Amino acid sequence: MQITNSHQKNQVYLDSRLLLPTSSDVVSLPLETIRYHLPEEECCLGPACWLWDYLRRSGAAGFLLPLSGGADSSSVATIVGVMTSLVYKAAPTNSQVADDVRRICNQEKDPNWLPSSPQEIANYILHTVFMGTVNSSAATRSRATRLAKDDIGAQHYNLNIDGAVSAMLALFTTLTGKTPKFQAFGGSMSEDLALQNIQARLRMVTAYFLAQLLPWVRGRGSGFLLVLGSANVDEALRGYMTKYDCSSADLNPIGAISKKDLKALLKYYSSEYPTLREIEEAPPTAELRPNASSVGKEHSQLDEEEMGMSYDELSWYGTLRKVWNCGPVSMYTHLLQRWKKQHTPKIIAEKVQRFFYYYSVNRHKLCTLTPSYHAEQYSPDDNRFDLRPFLYPTKWTRQFTKMNELVAKEEEKNNNNN
Repeated sequence: MQITNSHQKNQVYLDSRLLLPTSSDVVSLPLETIRYHLPEEECCLGPACWLWDYLRRSGAAGFLLPLSGGADSSSVATIVGVMTSLVYKAAPTNSQVADDVRRICNQEKDPNWLPSSPQEIANYILHTVFMGTVNSSAATRSRATRLAKDDIGAQHYNLNIDGAVSAMLALFTTLTGKTPKFQAFGGSMSEDLALQNIQARLRMVTAYFLAQLLPWVRGRGSGFLLVLGSANVDEALRGYMTKYDCSSADLNPIGAISKKDLKALLKYYSSEYPTLREIEEAPPTAELRPNASSVGKEHSQLDEEEMGMSYDELSWYGTLRKVWNCGPVSMYTHLLQRWKKQHTPKIIAEKVQRFFYYYSVNRHKLCTLTPSYHAEQYSPDDNRFDLRPFLYPTKWTRQFTKMNELVAKEEEKNNNNN
């Protein structure tokens, strides 16, 4: 009825076609094959472009990266290495890229200058420094040096900071009359953590000091370097990091990428940077405590043992917390279905409760996270990405009580079935 009574619209006829006229000489060609990047490539290519855009806009002379030889800082070095490869390929045909790379590499006097290799760009732009102590292993020092100098071509420095650590301890002893010790030497946990943290924080201070002065050392005038952080999303979520250590920086290209994805990135790019295979296979370690005498060249302080949870488990906690909006109880019920073949309900509940305790007690660390490239859905950066309360109750009384009730019911059901 509405169609019948509607106002008649004027029609305009055009002498045109949507399709080509049928002809024997017009052939429809197949579409070119579309290549989609693998997740490992996306974790590298996205941050690489982000870093280059930030670098060219900031007016900085390059980057400074504290390179420990571990998976996280090596992933950041790899991303910068891939960035230099992209710039090297684009510069001959893109005048904007060519102008930017001349300016950043301090080659503006020669309007025809182009880099001869990605390694040449890296030598101008990327400055890496291994800041070792008596607790550092020869293995990580070697891997950091080979990755930076041989594989990527960065300007690399090896530095021992034991003198700075000893100076801080002497200052503390002068003030208090006491000298802290590691637990391995009879000290308390508080002493042990303080001795670990002072090493980590001195590295951050040293990194910024070098970032201001290395351009001057290399004859670049009054330029400055952007300090790159290397804390992954899982460590931030758990709070397994020292506040204001090398996780504090100007930019963090892996701040929203999980350890699992970083390991895959290292393995994928090991064909281009051979040292990455060793790094990917090595167990993650902070190297802040004295190494056990029974251990060989690899350090005995292992991340997953200290955290009380694996990186794979942390990936699940992060996804369920942010993407699925799970609290303690709903996270437990989900993981009960997923993990019931590997763990008892009680163990699953203990794992969830342990995660939420550390997540809540370390909330203050998440409020100071370095600006990151967001590649995961569960980034805990609560300044820009994941707005949450600053304070949580660490005991989670109601939620943990409900979880324990569910555990009891599940165990009773299992006993009846048996």
